[in-house]
Amino acid sequence: MGSIRARVLTWIIAVVVGFVYGVAGTVAHSYALGWFPLGLVLSIVGVSALLLAVRLLTADRWVALAAGIGAMVATLLFSGAGPGGSVIVPAPTDGMLSAGVVWTIAVPLVVAVVVAWPDLSRLPDRERSPRLGE
Repeated sequence: MGSIRARVLTWIIAVVVGFVYGVAGTVAHSYALGWFPLGLVLSIVGVSALLLAVRLLTADRWVALAAGIGAMVATLLFSGAGPGGSVIVPAPTDGMLSAGVVWTIAVPLVVAVVVAWPDLSRLPDRERSPRLGE
């Protein structure tokens, strides 16, 4: 019973941490340093690093998925117009690709790649060669 509680608590914490990273990325993605979309790059790197760290430290794709869902929900919630009409992720002009569109697409793609990546630690070591003298 304790194992189930620990697992559910881990999922909840992962969702909350993913949500925080999603909010930070959604707010910061639009920052540009001249022509370079620094905020977008740092936001994608930050969410990717979070998801990779969660996947590698827990060795559980479900926890990484929980963190990814938190980030995607935050991106979705904060991409729309707020109660006062303010918009964090503005719609691009016709024919343009904005940082907001890239951010909105990048988060689910990163989540999919990190969660779907195979667990290579369970594969047999085929490259191991017998040592000399054995």
